[in-house]
Parts: sequence; C-alpha cells; structure tokens
Amino acid sequence: MDFTLEKFTPEQIKNADNLFRQGVDFVLSVADLKQLPPDNLPEIAFAGRSNVGKSSIINAITRQKSLAKTSNTPGRTQQLNYFNLAKKMYMVDMPGYGYAQAPENLVKKWQSMILTYLQGRVNLKRVFLLIDSRHGIKKVDTEIMELLDKAAVTYQIVLTKVDKISEKALTQVINDTGKVLEKHAAAYVKLLATSSETGLGIDDLRTEIVSLI
Repeated sequence: MDFTLEKFTPEQIKNADNLFRQGVDFVLSVADLKQLPPDNLPEIAFAGRSNVGKSSIINAITRQKSLAKTSNTPGRTQQLNYFNLAKKMYMVDMPGYGYAQAPENLVKKWQSMILTYLQGRVNLKRVFLLIDSRHGIKKVDTEIMELLDKAAVTYQIVLTKVDKISEKALTQVINDTGKVLEKHAAAYVKLLATSSETGLGIDDLRTEIVSLI
C-alpha cells in the first residue's frame, strides 16, 4: 500500500471549514461507559501518547483556545471527553496512554475502558492516532495499533508538531511510519502532518473528519 500524505481540493477544505464554523460544543466527560451518549451520530476519536498534543489539535481544528484542556502534566485527560460538531458528529478526546508514572490500577482502568469502548462503539468511524513527528512510532504506539487491529477499528496516523523538525526529517518519518503501517490491517492508507502552532495540516485534518459524516 502507498502510505502518503492525504490531500484535498480547495472546495472540500472550504466545505469542511464551513461546517466547523457552525460550532463545536463540549458535551460530557465519560468515566464509566454507562455514561456514553446515544450512538445516533457518527463518531471519531483522538488517541495518542500523553502530551502528544491531542488537546492542542482539537483546539486548533475548532478554533477554540480552551475547548479541550491542555496541560504540561502527562495523563491529565483521564476520561473520554465528548464534543459535538454542528450536531452532526461526536468527537472524542481519549485518555493519553504511555504515562508510566500513573498509578497502576488507574492505568489498568483506562486500558479496560478504552478496549471496551473501541470494541463496542458501533458508530465509531475512525480513530485519529496522533504521533509526535520528532519521535515517530514508539513501542507503546504499536501496542495501541495492535489493539485497534484487534478491535477492527480503522485508524489514521496524524503526525503532530511537524514545525519542530526539518522537511528532510519529516520525509523520513513519513517513510518510516508507512513501513510500520504496512504490518497493520486496520491502518488507513493516508497520513496527515500537522502543527497546532503554525496551522499546517489543520485544514486537511478538519476535512478528513467531515468526510466521515
């Protein structure tokens, strides 16, 4: 398969932008899967290592500075945080993984909740798996990818913080990521490269999300 960067037309980008401008609102935080909202809307989720920049990406695509809470403290997001996109889709900020200093019982609780959520959420269209472009795919990322493969949930890699590396280094991480993804059945073929600080790739991510409605 050809794992390359996703590209969209100006018209697709404009249509997605118009939908996002209709509003994105926080719905609820889910600590127990019994609290999940009805599955009557399509749903996408953001996953990634702690401090990979999930909250910053959500704030960037929604143009809201504090819709998703950001923190320099790894492991801050401990629940499934639900947002509603123009009453047409749910966006979910999942707990960050790979934070070794979190209490073991809490880590196990997160893992159990995430696996059950992934396997049982029939309206979940895609997981956007965020990878820090400076570090590439790590062992803990691979473990989550295997979990997503097992749950048969399509996931798409979103490289974050690409403003922090050179163009040559970005090309290398894209190639390296593609080689890893070839081994994973549920991986989506197109990658996204983003920076929440410069806005690079944010339009493309926004458009990819809207394409799933």
